[in-house]
Amino acid sequence: MSFTPHGKNLIAGHWVATDRSFISAPAHGSAHSFSTGTAALVTEACEAAEAAFATLGQSTAEARAALLNVIADEIEARGEAITEIGTQETGLPGARLQGERGRTTGQLRLFAEHILKGDYLDRRQDSALPDRAPLPRPDLKMIQRPIGPVAVFGASNFPLAFSTAGGDTAAAFAAGCPVVVKAHAAHPGTGEIIAEAIHAAVEKTGMPAGTFSFIHDDGHEIGAALVQHPLIRAVGFTGSLAGGRALFDLCAARPAPIPFFGELGSINPMFLLPEAAATRGADIGAGWAGSLTMGAGQFCTNPGIAVVLPGAESFITAAEAALKDAGPQTMLTDGIADAYQRGLARVSGGSGVSELAGGTGEARKATPALYRVSATDWLGNHDLQEEVFGPMGIVVEAETPEQMAEIARAIEGQLTVTLHMEPGDTDHAKTLMPLIERKAGRILVNGFPTGVEVADTMVHGGPYPASTNFGATSVGTLAIRRFLRPVCYQNLPDALLPEGF
Repeated sequence: MSFTPHGKNLIAGHWVATDRSFISAPAHGSAHSFSTGTAALVTEACEAAEAAFATLGQSTAEARAALLNVIADEIEARGEAITEIGTQETGLPGARLQGERGRTTGQLRLFAEHILKGDYLDRRQDSALPDRAPLPRPDLKMIQRPIGPVAVFGASNFPLAFSTAGGDTAAAFAAGCPVVVKAHAAHPGTGEIIAEAIHAAVEKTGMPAGTFSFIHDDGHEIGAALVQHPLIRAVGFTGSLAGGRALFDLCAARPAPIPFFGELGSINPMFLLPEAAATRGADIGAGWAGSLTMGAGQFCTNPGIAVVLPGAESFITAAEAALKDAGPQTMLTDGIADAYQRGLARVSGGSGVSELAGGTGEARKATPALYRVSATDWLGNHDLQEEVFGPMGIVVEAETPEQMAEIARAIEGQLTVTLHMEPGDTDHAKTLMPLIERKAGRILVNGFPTGVEVADTMVHGGPYPASTNFGATSVGTLAIRRFLRPVCYQNLPDALLPEGF
């Protein structure tokens, strides 16, 4: 099955062309023309989503689970074509796209299964106490209800799992919220074929046409119009700190502010404790290099710094050797490749920074880089704490456990923090836990954070700037709660209560 994009926007069940367009920039293969969305199309999509909410928001969990499962079926039916266009646009290998497709359909089915259990509704009841003195208590019931149309921004680094039918869209549908997707210009054809799958599922399950819309744009106009539209009730975003913060500020500045669930930037620090360094340093170093270079380092959980104490030379040597042996990799876009080179220049120019492995690259290619710096110099230079999106790592050398703890206090909000330890490091780890627990949504021991399990217990979020709402997650079934709000019903007859009681 082959696929040639038609380049149109999907607005409430209709594919619409406009008189403006842009040309895609694939890593290989043919470029295609895509119609650029307009403010009028944004309004049409949002109005259709609001109309659809009257049905979707009142639908049964069984109906929404069916929608999610049929979307998964439709994606699987287009599997080969999705891989073909996805590899062309992103440069990612076919095996990576196939795995990501499985993750995408897997989370759709997981959310379908989860809402059928009903636990996500967090139902609570305080029965009436008519004889209570001095005042009687009314009958009170509380349940989570969907909030309304949601805007979702496709992510550059995950063309499937965090884009058109990714976790944000799946969570919104599971909650009962229509979705308007702003496609990512790095993989517009991949977004389009997934939009076709969702469109087919909407039709097959009899959901309103406004349940889903999909709009192309290669700039910022459509995104800004979308988050500011008064009918949009929340936004899901995965991307850069600068882009996400700009959209966050627009959401906050609306006459009626709305939640912006943005996953922005993280350096995902690792702390290598002494006994682990002494007994497994070389293995951990090689493993770190593998994690740094996975997907050309273009994962939000890429572990960008390793904090070590004296005695970690085997770790540093192994990481250096592995990264020097790694060849250049194709990055997702020319812009990301350029940003990677600028990031390397910023890091390498820092005071006290020495280069262990160079990160030169050409065009859209990136070569891994490794640097080392003292903890004192790292703490004194905030630039070294900023994310470099790509296969780059920094070894931060602390002189004492107390200085390692100082680094733990200094780091900003993170998606993950990792401890590499042996049983003899337990007391040291206990001193770090109260510090790192405040900084991250996920804490790992003796692992690497790349590879996020889609499960009930997963937290993929963290204090700012890792995300804009550290009480939420964009991965796992708890993600559904972002698009719900609690409503209390006092003395309502059963006939007026929503589905779920």
